[in-house]
Amino acid sequence: MMRPFLSLTDLLRYFFVLVWIVNGLFCKVLNFVPRHQLIVERILGSEYGFVLTKMIGVSEILMTIWILSGIRQRLCLFMQIGVVGLMNIIEFSLAPDLLLFGKLNLLFAGCFMMLVYFQISLLPSDPI
Repeated sequence: MMRPFLSLTDLLRYFFVLVWIVNGLFCKVLNFVPRHQLIVERILGSEYGFVLTKMIGVSEILMTIWILSGIRQRLCLFMQIGVVGLMNIIEFSLAPDLLLFGKLNLLFAGCFMMLVYFQISLLPSDPI
């Protein structure tokens, strides 16, 4: 029997890569979505909003590289859950009017985190 071209684990990994690279590179570093900088400025102050938005974007690009590397996959997945959860709670609390889907952003973030958690269950056991 032929093995499928991509496993479910691979598909999920590439989906996570797509999410992080779009948000990090396109939305923040290249500033295709200025709303992201407005959110950062609202939360961290307008004086360094531009620089901090770029730094957050670069961090998200680094998350993409980590995912693709396959190094410490479980830790990487748990970090994604933590980062997405924390970012969304802060944004929901301090800048809900700037969120793309308003308060529904929490629902989308929750679904993303559940998908990441599901990915953890698909991996063979290894130390965190």
